[in-house]
Amino acid sequence: MNKKDTAKFWCVASNYLNHHLKVIRQVSNHTIDSYRFSLNYFINYLETIEHIDRKKITFNEFNKEILKRYQSWMIVTQQLAPKTCNLRMTAIRSLLEFAANEYIWIMPLYSDACNIVGVKTLNRPIEYFETDEMAALLAAPFRHCKTDRRNQMMLILLYDTAARISEAKEVKVSDVYLEAKTPYVTLLGKGRKYRNIPLMEKTVLHLKGYLKEFHGSDMKSERPLFYSKSHGKIHKLSSDTFEKMIKKYAKRCQLKKQTMPENVHCHMIRKTRAMDLYREGVPLTHVQQLLGHENISTTSGFYAFVTIDVLAKVMDTNTVDQTIKSWQTPEIMDRLYKL
Repeated sequence: MNKKDTAKFWCVASNYLNHHLKVIRQVSNHTIDSYRFSLNYFINYLETIEHIDRKKITFNEFNKEILKRYQSWMIVTQQLAPKTCNLRMTAIRSLLEFAANEYIWIMPLYSDACNIVGVKTLNRPIEYFETDEMAALLAAPFRHCKTDRRNQMMLILLYDTAARISEAKEVKVSDVYLEAKTPYVTLLGKGRKYRNIPLMEKTVLHLKGYLKEFHGSDMKSERPLFYSKSHGKIHKLSSDTFEKMIKKYAKRCQLKKQTMPENVHCHMIRKTRAMDLYREGVPLTHVQQLLGHENISTTSGFYAFVTIDVLAKVMDTNTVDQTIKSWQTPEIMDRLYKL
């Protein structure tokens, strides 16, 4: 073990997380935290299972044999979900790719890591609210309660913009443009990329009333659009507040005998909006732009599936009289017998 090699590993890993991802790539803090956790998880494995003191770790410990044992340990011993295992391995590959650009001798380690087959994942059905469920959820907050009025606005904005919770809780009053020719809201998405989302007329009306009550119609305010107040100070809402809110209203709907999915969460609203747009025939490229997906494959992979009602409509519109073969019609016969 060479002390210089150990110092080199810790220096490169720190530079990767704190400078490359944060400054150069400008990825979200959530992504950086996820990669940091994954790399520390592997380091803990090296220390507790492979019995390699963290003070002696070098890039040599990132060899194919150890990585395969690590993958097996996650699957068999830790019983982590396939997707989690793959994400942990992705963080390691990403670090090795960065390190290989700094030191060419690391390239074989990176290549070997890329050749390790990922854990097979099952494609689960997309969770979303049916039309009656979404309508009931939006109507669940009580109008006589101020907190409920705020929460209803949160639900409406989540649906109309298909925003992630991380995006919705960061929206400031100044990010809402209701006086524009086409009213819109600006969201800060993954990779610190901004996107403008047009708002429906009903949403604009709700927002105008909400802003007047909660912000005094100060459209230049840098205060969070949705907030809580304690000891006279305004606080930005946490992700847990959003999740507790939707579970509360889903339970309220169930008490009224309204059907609801078993485990509801806010991300289902985003998927519901995407599904509704898909059903209405909105092009996938437009859905992609709304969702903030960098690649169209992400959009098509998660949202472009045919639901029963859509499939039924397609079959109805394409049903032909089976008593006459289509190729026997004069028009088709004329085309067939031409060069």
